[in-house]
Amino acid sequence: MRYSEMFLPTGREVPSDAEVISHQLMIRAGMIRKLTSGIYSYLPLGYRVIRKVEQIVREEMNKAGAQEVFLPMVQPAELWQESGRWEYYGKELLRFHDRHERQYCLGPTHEEVITDLVRNDIKTYRQLPRNLYQIQTKFRDEVRPRFGVMRCREFGMKDAYSFDADEAGAEASYEKMFAAYNNIFNRCGLKFRPVEADSGSIGGKYSHEFMVMAESGEDAMIVCDKCSYAANLEKAEAGRPKKVDSTEKDWLILESVHTPNVRTIEELSDFLQVGPQDIVKTLIFNADGKPCAILIRGDQEVNEIKVKNYLGANELTLADDEMIMQATGAPRGFAGAVKIKTRVIADYSVMNMINFVTGANKEDYHLKNVNIGRDCEVESFADLRVVGKNDKCPRCSGNIQFVRGIEVGHVFKLGTKYSKSLKASYLDKDGQEKIMIMGCYGIGIGRTVAACIEQNNDANGIVWPIPLAPYHVIITPVNVNEGDVLKAADKIYNDLQAMGIEVIFDDRDERAGVKFKDADLIGIPLRVIVGQKNLISGNVELKNRKSGETKLYPLEKIVSEIKKNIDEGLEQGIATTHAGGKTPCSRI
Repeated sequence: MRYSEMFLPTGREVPSDAEVISHQLMIRAGMIRKLTSGIYSYLPLGYRVIRKVEQIVREEMNKAGAQEVFLPMVQPAELWQESGRWEYYGKELLRFHDRHERQYCLGPTHEEVITDLVRNDIKTYRQLPRNLYQIQTKFRDEVRPRFGVMRCREFGMKDAYSFDADEAGAEASYEKMFAAYNNIFNRCGLKFRPVEADSGSIGGKYSHEFMVMAESGEDAMIVCDKCSYAANLEKAEAGRPKKVDSTEKDWLILESVHTPNVRTIEELSDFLQVGPQDIVKTLIFNADGKPCAILIRGDQEVNEIKVKNYLGANELTLADDEMIMQATGAPRGFAGAVKIKTRVIADYSVMNMINFVTGANKEDYHLKNVNIGRDCEVESFADLRVVGKNDKCPRCSGNIQFVRGIEVGHVFKLGTKYSKSLKASYLDKDGQEKIMIMGCYGIGIGRTVAACIEQNNDANGIVWPIPLAPYHVIITPVNVNEGDVLKAADKIYNDLQAMGIEVIFDDRDERAGVKFKDADLIGIPLRVIVGQKNLISGNVELKNRKSGETKLYPLEKIVSEIKKNIDEGLEQGIATTHAGGKTPCSRI
């Protein structure tokens, strides 16, 4: 493509509303333009990258045995009501009425639609397993769209759905998709890691996020320095400690202490001259309308996702003042497990504590020397806290590290969450009706592009890995008004096009510095610089955008050298894919 014919409006100024580097560079490089809050137009350069991600995704999904479909973005309310998500999904679901006052939504995901499709056409075990996928637009009405295309309202997504007859089949489908995702992100040239994750509003029993490693990532995760364990912070496990039995001779006399206006852990520590690790916090949660007390050591933080999952709650919030008063008989800030009027669940951090401090369920009072078994009862102990820097790996007891990443893909074992509510059943070989077991597998296409930029940039602009680069080569004649220079550049351009190599010919009558800055900004991997000085000796210059290395090559050899560089870049991703694709999810 000749630069003079391209719609490529580059810019030097950093947009004032662009918070992260990918957002800044995608606008400056002429890849996207904002239409309204959280909704973007892709310009030709940006859309070329989108299509490259889509092509890699298609090839790997097809290789894994999935079949492509295309489902409606507009979905009827009846389906979502049937699954139970119409109210549960929340305000991110954009609802509207048609002219006949029938309710619809714009699809944020397609579990209901695909399950409806399959339940109407698959009737017997002989038609299973099936894996259907699409690459399509989604809409989620984010309360605060930010970070450009990384957290926007309208976005492109690959979503796949597997249907199996039994758990063994569902496990096999999950393994195939897990391997395919490793292949996809390796082929994209990304540094990434699969991490254990919470299933969130999609639901299901088990899931992994695929995280592109980047310091600017909005998601925190932990990784073990010895084994392959990795998990996002919501899912990261705190190991169960060994139970240390205490006896009554170790227990001190229970003591009530007047603590006027002392409500926080910090205030209580100062008042009683004890450490936060000697205090047990009692948090009252509203779980689907019912109170539940969660006990946790004073220096730890409750993980509400873990609490919600442990209780099996659809909705979980901190209790309001009225519910706290009903459960404890006291206002907020003085809750404790002694004589509390609700069920009590404790985090593992409390398991071996003795003679601890807690609220007295009485305003302006706390209790000292509280002991479980004598003064209060705990229904069960569980992992309910946020993992900290001093924790060990729950798999091998190795050291854990906190890193940041960007989620680009998520795979779920859904089980029968949707197939049961939507009655997606089949007849087994004995003629018995059974419910299909499902999996769900998503990749954010635009997020993958943005994550790639977050991971591959420098002070001058984007540094595309060859597999995702919108073009592989840019030819930059230093001065298009010099006949020999323009002729040589034109020949290289035609020869590269004849070989099917994706190339930009910067034929603009601009200063060389302007052209070089634009080439760096848009991040083309290879730049051929054609100048009169080198042409005198029959040479042109080839610059590698990533390494910054420049070399002179004879004019007649430059095309073969370019092809060699491109082939090596593409083969590197494929070679990594073959290794990465063998990683079984059971080891993660």
